[in-house]
Amino acid sequence: MATAPSNIHFSGLAKCLIQQGLLTEESAASALQESQKNKLSFVAYLVNNKLADGRSIAALASAEFGVPLLDLDAIDISSIPIKLVSERLIRQHHALPLYKRGNRLFIATSDPTNFQALDEIKFHTRLNTENILVEEEKLTKTIESALEAADTSMVQLLDEDLDNIDISSGDERPVEESNSDVDDAPIVRFVNKILLDSIKKGVSDIHLEPFEKKFRIRFRADGILSEIANPPIGIANRITSRIKVMSKMDIAERRVPQDGRIKMQLSKSRAIDFRVNTCPTLFGEKVVLRILDPTSAQIGIEKLGFEPAQQKYFLDAINKPYGMVLVTGPTGSGKTVSLYTGLNLLNSIERNISTAEDPVEITVEGINQVNVNPKAGLTFAEALRAFLRQDPDVIMVGEIRDLETASIAVKAAQTGHLVLSTLHTNDAPQTINRLVQMGIEPFNIVSAVILIMAQRLARRLCEHCKKEADFPENILLSAGFKKEDIGTFTVYEPVGCEHCNNGYKGRVGIYQVMPITEQMRALILRGGNAMEMAELAKTEGINDLRASGLLKVRQGITSLEEIDRVTKE
Repeated sequence: MATAPSNIHFSGLAKCLIQQGLLTEESAASALQESQKNKLSFVAYLVNNKLADGRSIAALASAEFGVPLLDLDAIDISSIPIKLVSERLIRQHHALPLYKRGNRLFIATSDPTNFQALDEIKFHTRLNTENILVEEEKLTKTIESALEAADTSMVQLLDEDLDNIDISSGDERPVEESNSDVDDAPIVRFVNKILLDSIKKGVSDIHLEPFEKKFRIRFRADGILSEIANPPIGIANRITSRIKVMSKMDIAERRVPQDGRIKMQLSKSRAIDFRVNTCPTLFGEKVVLRILDPTSAQIGIEKLGFEPAQQKYFLDAINKPYGMVLVTGPTGSGKTVSLYTGLNLLNSIERNISTAEDPVEITVEGINQVNVNPKAGLTFAEALRAFLRQDPDVIMVGEIRDLETASIAVKAAQTGHLVLSTLHTNDAPQTINRLVQMGIEPFNIVSAVILIMAQRLARRLCEHCKKEADFPENILLSAGFKKEDIGTFTVYEPVGCEHCNNGYKGRVGIYQVMPITEQMRALILRGGNAMEMAELAKTEGINDLRASGLLKVRQGITSLEEIDRVTKE
């Protein structure tokens, strides 16, 4: 921490916090300088950097400055007169209008000496302003929630504004297809808000679904869908048309499915892609947007959820000069992120890396990525053939779907290339059987495949609200825990709070990482079935998906109910 200048003069809240021993002069001086440099309030800087507790600051400031203290949890967001003050002023001064009484407007701030906020809001609203002191963390969350509610209060916004918009059309097409319609400011604003909200909340997919009497919008977060809005059915076509225009689809064509992409530039260094698909249903077009965030493949291998031994197996495999690494699991189990995490580790100037995907979901500089296009004749097999003529070191095939692709991939792995790919099987041992069923001879499998990894994604318990669960011993035994281990660990269950989604926040990988050992090769050559391979893997110390999941329960990372959900056979 920087040393405080000898001639610095502390005043206001900083002086109060120093006098009460919550801050040293050095830390206060540094915080004042850094908060000004970062254009943050003094209190926000202290709380964000964990230099002081927001609740302690609020209680002390209330007593010292005689400003009433309010718990924002007691405030109904829908009653906040958010429209009285512009979003610019609210964000600039980190102040929120709480309620209006006559010509007085009560303003929530976390700093009782923030007189500039009161003065500017008074000037713009022409109302007398009074300060109400609140906790910094709760103020930040309430500001975001109130502004979000103001923008996406669909019943109010759409019923009052959009249904009565006067749209002129210069042609004979239905009004909802006219250019003016898809460019309506409220429609544009709402669609943009939906996209931004999905990014902010870490959503993977957005579903827009028309039914006979309602229009439903749902977000998939942490693998679970939840409803977030019900716009009036009368504007469903306008919202759909706006998205189709943004993704360069034909808005006049509503009888066949269409594909497109939207690119949203959040900053100079970060852009988010949305993969868009429309499908004609009984009552209109359903639109699904898959959110493709390049940063999802740069999270680091240590954060995927591997146990130490599993991580070593995976790293050893991808660092071999040749061979095949297969990742299996259902759609949405994180296979692409796992493969790209490995590719990022291999991505260097010395290696030529090429990928064939349907479609490319994550773009990475330094990797040659190809979108397969079966209609144009560019299949996985054709892309693989092209790669082999381009001096490759590492090849990734998005998915092995047929014998032709599998055969070329196996030959590539046998002739000095590292091949990474995915298959849709339930676990690692079943993958061998799937390759045999496709027509790959066992002797080719054992000479090419070096590691098979099955995976699932389980929701993480929220660290803020998870609580100890009391399960009877017989339940834990039936779940798969060993009798001698019961009592040596704590099982937790979800609760739900302001920090999470129904008790969960984020996801963690559950893995079965099975290297192909000499014993496993011998069993494959003998024509062993999946059950025999699973037994052998178990004797070699390889955890199956269930065992890996129960380990995450023992570690307090997830709940027993969640492991039951993702590892059901």
